[in-house]
Parts: sequence; C-alpha cells; structure tokens
Amino acid sequence: MKRRKIFISSVQNEFKSERAALRDFILGDPLCQRYFDCFLFEDIPAQDRKPFSVYIDKVKTCHIYICLLGNEYGAEDVRGVSATEREFKEATDHGKTRLLFIKTGAEENRHPKTVKLINKAGHEVIRRRFSNSPELIAQIYAALVQYLEDQGILQTVPFDAAICREAAFGDIEDHTVKNFLETAQAERKFSLPAATSTKKLFIHLNLLNHGRLTHASILLFCRNPQKFRTLLCAEIKCMHFHGTTVQKPIPSYQLYRGTLLEQVDEAVDFVLGKLDRRITPSKTAIASNVSYEIPKMVIREAIVNAVAHRDYTSNASVQVMLFADRLEVWNPGMLPAGITLQELRKAHASIPHNPLISEPLFWARYIERAGTGTLDMIALCKKEGLKEPIFEQRSGQFVLTIWRPKSSRPAVQSTEQVTEQVTEQVTKLTAVLSKKTATSAELMRSLKLSHRPTFLYHYLQPAINAGLLERTIPEKPKSSRQKYRLTKKGSTYLRKLKE
Repeated sequence: MKRRKIFISSVQNEFKSERAALRDFILGDPLCQRYFDCFLFEDIPAQDRKPFSVYIDKVKTCHIYICLLGNEYGAEDVRGVSATEREFKEATDHGKTRLLFIKTGAEENRHPKTVKLINKAGHEVIRRRFSNSPELIAQIYAALVQYLEDQGILQTVPFDAAICREAAFGDIEDHTVKNFLETAQAERKFSLPAATSTKKLFIHLNLLNHGRLTHASILLFCRNPQKFRTLLCAEIKCMHFHGTTVQKPIPSYQLYRGTLLEQVDEAVDFVLGKLDRRITPSKTAIASNVSYEIPKMVIREAIVNAVAHRDYTSNASVQVMLFADRLEVWNPGMLPAGITLQELRKAHASIPHNPLISEPLFWARYIERAGTGTLDMIALCKKEGLKEPIFEQRSGQFVLTIWRPKSSRPAVQSTEQVTEQVTEQVTKLTAVLSKKTATSAELMRSLKLSHRPTFLYHYLQPAINAGLLERTIPEKPKSSRQKYRLTKKGSTYLRKLKE
C-alpha cells in the first residue's frame, strides 16, 4: 500500500525538537508507519537547489500539510512574506489536507505577522493549541486516525481511539472528571477550569470518536471500566511472595480495577505496604518523612508505564509481583517498532502505545517527562545503591525487574513493628482526625479521596488495626451513625510526631 506523504512546516529553528519528535512517532508507531511517510527539511541530502524550491515541491506532492505556528514569523522575501506563509498558501491552492497547530503563549510575544497569519488561517481550517510535544503528538495522532477514516482507508482504529460501543455518558463519574481537572491544574497548569463540562474536556483531550466515548475515555473516567466486554482484562493483579519464586498458596493477592489512575494508586500502595521503610519525624509538617527500600517514584514509574503502554487487546492483565529479592512488573505487549531494550538505557524518543491515554496521565503528572522514565528509574536505583533494573521481553510481554537491597527483611512484621512503622497513609488519616470525631465520608473529603476501597484498605482499616483509631459505635460497625476518633495511643503518636 502506498504511504501518504506528510509535510511538516514551521519556522525552521522554532520547533526543531517538536518536529523531530513528531517524525519519530509517525515512523515508529505501528499504525502510522503503515500509512504515512513524513518530510523534514533536515532529512534531505545536500543538493544544488534553492531551499524554498524544495519546500514548494514537497508541499505540491504531499497529501497532508501540518503547520506549527508559535512566536516567530521567519525570514521574509522581497515582498515581506515568510516561507511558512507561502507554504500554507501553496497547500491551500493545491487543495491539500491542512492541519494547523498553535503553540500556547501570550499574543504580545508573537510577531505581528504571525498573529495575522494565525487569524487568517483560523478562518480557513480548524486550529488546535498545544503546549508540549506529548500533547502535540496526541492531537496529531487523533487527526491522522480521523484522516484515515474519512478517506475510507482505515475501517478500524487503534484500541484507545476506538468507540466503546456499550458505553454512554452516564457511565462517566462526574467526580473523576472534577478530580482530574483539579489535579491537572495544580500539577501542570492545565488550561481548562475545574467547572469544565465532561464533553468539553473530552473534546479537548481527543477522547471522543464522532461524538461517542472511546476506550481511552472509559478507562480514565468510568468507575468500573471492566463491566464492558472489551475491557474485561483492564486490571492490575498484585501478588506478594515471601520467597524468590512463584509458589502457591499466594500469601497476599489483590486484584485492582476501577479507573487507570485508581489502579495505579492502589497497586503502588500494595507494594509500599510490603516493603521495609524508614520513618523520621518532619520538622515542618505533622506527617512523618517516609523512605522505602525501593524508591516510591521507581515503583510508581514502573506501574504507570505498564498501564500506559500495555496492549489492551490482550487477555492478559498487568501483573505486579513482589518477591523477597525483587519486584517484577509484567506488561502485555511489545516495545514499539524502532525501540530496542538497549535503547531504554539511553535517551530515546517517546512512542506511546496508547497516546490518548498517555496525554491525560501526563497532565495529572503520572508521567513526568516523555522518553525519560526508564532513565529516571535507573538513576534513582543507582542513587539508593540498588542494582540496575532489568528490561526484558518474555513470551509477548514486557517485563521490568527492580531489585530490592540484599539486607531486606521478610515483609511479615509483628503488631509492635507495624505500630512503629506506621504507613504514610495512616499518618495522614490520624493527622486529619486530630481531636474530633468524623464519619468515613468526612474523612475521605478531608483526604481528597474519591475511591472508597482505597480509603478502607489503605487508610481506615490499617489505622484501626494499629490501635490508633476506634469506632464510636464498636458494637455496630456498619451503623449509619458510625464515626471514628483517635484512641489514646493515636493521640500519643501524633504528639510524638509534633515533638
């Protein structure tokens, strides 16, 4: 099949890294590389021709013209017109499919002619704004998929962009949308306000397909995505073994469902709850400083990567297995074309398997920086004196192994030890409760938690088991009037932390 040609245009030096990242994604993505080829001026060999004549020829022969506009206007010809504006006109005159993307920023920082070009082009084509490479890639990915569908070339779309046919807007939880907007604003200065409607947010994040909910929107914002047949295995299985091999019966096993963000949080908490930890009182806050034998950010990065890059068409689940000497995270799927296991240990392009899932994870700061996750894990492990992680492909699955320190104790602890090593979650709960009584709903609001199982299993029940909290109606645990208060032991614990 003949591949469609894409011409990527911008003021040459303004978006050099973005253009390169976009080219690498198109040529590396299994879907895009099958249907598209792209042109960057930097890629052509030296030849005895004027540069602009090459640009114009490429515009004339391309199928899709992508224009990136920012602050600069570029070098002007004798008529005062830049090469970028002439290319846009050429694409218009030849009836090319034009995709216009504007870099966010203050209007006063833009060249006056750039502002004029943006306004002129905006009257002819739909324009979208972007603030970074991951966001740009996600938007262009969605646009290219739409192009293939409109041309009748692609009858099916990538899994995260495909319509979840049984889903309706009533399946979306309002609080998950609100929590995302608040988190994205706090973490990344997301442009949409907290009061934004669900539909407007989904349009902004390209989570709708012809106005209908996609698998990505359901996985990210539906309380129970697994109720849909195509998402039955969108879950994380967590297991803990006291030895170094898989043996039954499994001492500790949990299956986590819900939204992808909830799954990640619960799986991370599962692992942290089994690791040795050091607690030192904070001089500036009520909660203690907690450090784990494996850095929390390494565990989180490993699990987030598995969720973001897994193959959701596979019947396998993400598996997190903690052994006496290591942590293994199994991810259904293979590395993207063009990325090898060796390249994960050096700077490499970010080619997300599920771009429409990855972008919201970025805004919520679950993904830190594109293409650096594996390098961050390696660096943090070295800093803590741990062996370097191992990256493997086993039987169609990507496996990440993170080593525990050789001095790790068995994770089984006595009641006294647990009391001495109170988890970060329990400490936060006792600090919130302080000297008052409160219902479980009030405590969840104070902790800004929305997922009740997470609150029960990682906050409330451990605090009760440690003797720090108690029920006001102990003889009726499920009473509708049930409240919780600190015990004498809990009050003593808080006082020691403050001291």
